[in-house]
Amino acid sequence: MTRILVADDHDLVRDTLAAYLEAEGVGEVCVGSDVAETLALIGTSGPFDLALLDYNMPGMDGLAGLTRVIEANGGRPVALISGSISIELAEQALEAGAAGFVPKTLGSKSLVAAVRCMIGGEIFAPLTLIPKPTTAEEGLLSARELDVLRGIGAGKSNKEIARDHDLQEVTVKLHVKTMSRKLGAKNRTHAAMIARDRKLI
Repeated sequence: MTRILVADDHDLVRDTLAAYLEAEGVGEVCVGSDVAETLALIGTSGPFDLALLDYNMPGMDGLAGLTRVIEANGGRPVALISGSISIELAEQALEAGAAGFVPKTLGSKSLVAAVRCMIGGEIFAPLTLIPKPTTAEEGLLSARELDVLRGIGAGKSNKEIARDHDLQEVTVKLHVKTMSRKLGAKNRTHAAMIARDRKLI
């Protein structure tokens, strides 16, 4: 039986989410209200196949709480849930080892799909987290995105690029997604071609 931990200090959000996941047959759900309770549950009942943490609940202390839960959960996926998540936070959390992000505004069917995706070892970061560039911003890439582009241009895999820059492979995948969006590219190879044409790399 798949086991999921949902931790949120808002009773209604936490209990509704847990009840829905169980009703949909995703797995057995345990609930917690803060980081201390989450760590205690993992200690006595874990590790869990997936832990969902509210970014703003007590004890999170930015991403420090996320890191503690990731370490405690023995390599099993840990993700954030939040009413508002910025792309900057998304990148930082992925680099810290998060399995993804579940906006509280996500539809019920998408929620189930996201949870199953992360339990299966995939990263979940909805495209709504990635802002559409304005005309002035279009083509402007971060230093890390340029690093990834150079790696792609050199024919390297995401895994090799991650190793070169001391990143997690899921973080490289997110950078590929964001820079492709900014460049209007269909895939990583197309992004590298556009970047060469614009003399970005």
